[in-house]
Amino acid sequence: MRDLLSAPPSIVAAGVDVFSDALRAQGADVHDVDWRPPGFGDPADLAALALDARRAAANRTAVERVMAAGSRLVDVRPAREVLDLPDRILLHAGPPIAWADASGPLRGALIGASLFEGWAATVEEAEQLLASGGIALDPCHHHRAVGPMAGVTSPSMWVWCLEDPVSGGRAFCNLNEGLGKVLRMGAYSEEVLTRLAWMRDVLGPVLAEAVRSMTDDPWDVKAALAQMLQMGDEGHNRNRAGSLMTLRELSPAIVEVDAPAKDVAAVLRFIGGNEHFFLNLGMPTAKLAMDSARAVPGSTMVTVMSRNGTEFGIQTAGTGDRWFTGPANTPVGLFLGDYGPEDANPDIGDSAIMETYGVGGFTMAAAPAIVRFVGGTVPDALATTERMYQLTLAENPAMQVPILGFRGAPTGIDVLAVARTGWLPQINTGMAGRVAGTGQVGAGLVQPPQQCFAQALAALAEESRTAA
Repeated sequence: MRDLLSAPPSIVAAGVDVFSDALRAQGADVHDVDWRPPGFGDPADLAALALDARRAAANRTAVERVMAAGSRLVDVRPAREVLDLPDRILLHAGPPIAWADASGPLRGALIGASLFEGWAATVEEAEQLLASGGIALDPCHHHRAVGPMAGVTSPSMWVWCLEDPVSGGRAFCNLNEGLGKVLRMGAYSEEVLTRLAWMRDVLGPVLAEAVRSMTDDPWDVKAALAQMLQMGDEGHNRNRAGSLMTLRELSPAIVEVDAPAKDVAAVLRFIGGNEHFFLNLGMPTAKLAMDSARAVPGSTMVTVMSRNGTEFGIQTAGTGDRWFTGPANTPVGLFLGDYGPEDANPDIGDSAIMETYGVGGFTMAAAPAIVRFVGGTVPDALATTERMYQLTLAENPAMQVPILGFRGAPTGIDVLAVARTGWLPQINTGMAGRVAGTGQVGAGLVQPPQQCFAQALAALAEESRTAA
């Protein structure tokens, strides 16, 4: 024992490079081991899916639909006009949830939206109304919509309207408020409500008139997303290039809008100062693509990954609208100011639709600078993208990763591949404060709970047996 303690340590490291790199920097002798978690799932279920005669053709169909889907910006409208919203309903991110189970940031966003709509005059009134069921709650995904973080969308909020020219499908997303103390992060202060009112009264109408003037040549948002990957964005937590392209594409039409000059200037200033403005265009672009594969019997492709701050939920092409859920994990990453891990809420938001589509955390190799925002190292970013190829059905030729020789992004998460490898999809995300009203506290990396995929695996296997 004396010799063991007196000799220089020799360390075996398994996992991401950040651990072994840190030890080597301190002069330690480190041996890296290529280890992966064991696979999971009932062997009978794994066999049923592996032997399903429909699977190869079904997955090929699902992939073809996803790859073919396009995305064009066709309108901007109030949510009540396009999402079939009655007066007292709020949409939210993630799978269905009741007020009693809602996390702090989701509660904060629901309170703020109730105040914004004028359904309540005080926070207490809003809480009572929500607790009593006086305001209905429903997932954005049930309305062909997506929303980042809390995702709360109310009838008076304006939404982007995107259309797939191939299928004619449409998808929707609210407008991005920026970072910090914002509604989607659970904040509802006077500052937040004032900004929302300006977005309702000025930003929305100006954008609507500008976009409608472009109907003869609508903006190809899918092409912009593909270009972002060539410019250092990954489309989820880094949207700098995409937001600048949005400003470039829309500004000529915005300056021609018949509105007061100060309003036009304010709109341009707001877009130019919001590095995440494109996110709310990228998300419905991904939603359009994944919805095109929503109902393909026999397919094991994941079509939705989403979280409400309490639960993480997924859907698959072979099981349609059915949710498979588990407790949401808390992201690990970097924090703003004096915030720390104890301040972070579990994972929240519909924005994991980006990873479902094969970008975001799946294309971190295209945006190595993202590690300065979410943590880790550049080698980690490269290794993550390489690993995601093992979980997916295809490589998307439209979404290329320059540093990997312009290889197509890993696209189409395969439930069977996830179960066989034991690896889980990588998501990079913002972190909201766990206490309602806090706002953003950081950004980081997170994975879904394994049980979502275990449930989906069992359901797909049962569907396979029934079809046989």
